[in-house]
Amino acid sequence: MPLRTPSRAASATTVALTAGALLLSAVPAHATATPAQIATSKSTGVTYLKSLQAADGSYVTGGGLSNEWAFSALAAAGTAAADVTPGGDTGKNARLVYRNQLAAPGWPGTSPVATDYERAVLNAYAAGIDPARVGPGRNLLADLTAYWQTAEPGYYGPSANFNGTVFGLLALAGARTQAGAQRAPQPLLDASVTAVRANQHNDGGWNYSKAAGDPTALAQGSDIDMTGAAMASLCTAGVPNTDSTVVAAKNFLKGKLASSGAFNAMFGVNTDSNGWAVSGLNACGINPQGTDFTSGTGKTPVDFLISQQFKPGGGFKYLPTDTSPSAYASVDGLRAVAGAGFTATPPAPTTAGEPAWAATTDFTAGTAARLPLVVDDGTGALRVCAVTLTPTGTTTTLGDVLDAAATATPSGCVTSVTPSTGGGTVTALNGTANAGSSTWKLSLDGATATPAARAATVHLGDTVSLRYGG
Repeated sequence: MPLRTPSRAASATTVALTAGALLLSAVPAHATATPAQIATSKSTGVTYLKSLQAADGSYVTGGGLSNEWAFSALAAAGTAAADVTPGGDTGKNARLVYRNQLAAPGWPGTSPVATDYERAVLNAYAAGIDPARVGPGRNLLADLTAYWQTAEPGYYGPSANFNGTVFGLLALAGARTQAGAQRAPQPLLDASVTAVRANQHNDGGWNYSKAAGDPTALAQGSDIDMTGAAMASLCTAGVPNTDSTVVAAKNFLKGKLASSGAFNAMFGVNTDSNGWAVSGLNACGINPQGTDFTSGTGKTPVDFLISQQFKPGGGFKYLPTDTSPSAYASVDGLRAVAGAGFTATPPAPTTAGEPAWAATTDFTAGTAARLPLVVDDGTGALRVCAVTLTPTGTTTTLGDVLDAAATATPSGCVTSVTPSTGGGTVTALNGTANAGSSTWKLSLDGATATPAARAATVHLGDTVSLRYGG
């Protein structure tokens, strides 16, 4: 299930604003948007997104088009979710309300899909909520890891829905630790990088469906939106913008540039497609107002986005012919104009008493919790799963995690471990035994690896990585 199909769905999210308060006239396009124009666009865009907050403090409206995507744009524009309140009621600030929604046992419903968790990871992170520590029973990264496709390594959710893999990579690579470090082991990211590369079409772009291994699909035309997201996923995972795959994607977008500065999307010129493309360029460190993306009339994709924004209301329209703003287009437009990819490092709140991050630090004894586990035996055949365990204290141990992995999702992450009890050093895992300088090592949340011992302390929210090697 896609996160959204902008050209077909954005009109459904158009917001009819009362009293014409945020309509008025759209800003005319100018060649190469100036820093002052961008600053004004960000300021008024934030004002509009604040107007979307419900009286209870929420932004969640259901489904992939949920207004919770506003958190990524607000963060990109320098506004902390904890500072966004309905009528100044700090007890209903957007971060607090969103965290409570994500932590609820019934979220995200009875038939969740991978993209539900990917959307939540990207927006929780931007809102200043550690996605691995939403609550004692909610680890969004572990929830996402459960969708790893063992038979098709690197994919998340059904591989036919390729966008689930792209956004899985964006989430795991983009949601860094509170200290700003990469928490996912690089081999895990590299597996999805390989999958994304394999789905690049002959024209240099991508679309929402799987194309890998299918010459007919690979020969089909690509779409602007997914090309932006796919190239952003690669660069967020560490692929340089000089890489041939990224260069081909950039050239695909360059070839779609119209005189207005907009990209000619598959279903016509629109803000969402343009926003996703610009966010892809942003994530790869490619200037969307550089020579490659300045039309013959001197206009850029950023010019086009700003021309789609109402003045002074700040909302963005979806189509150039629209007469009212769209909530979803406003998110995509603002996030791109602000220079972000598909999430953003959360700014520190200015509200007194609000911490930089909202996070639960300890397990609650007797409350089931999930942890992501990655087992790398050095052969390139990763085993990845979400482990559910019920801790007896505020921390747990590697031994307890390995024991609980017997019933992990997907299965097969851990089939055997030596020793099978006690707190000693792990000497063999899944049939691979320590030999000479090659041993099993443990890394938690991307920290320096140490010898893997069953007694090693594991905290709530840790990404547990076991790797065999010298």
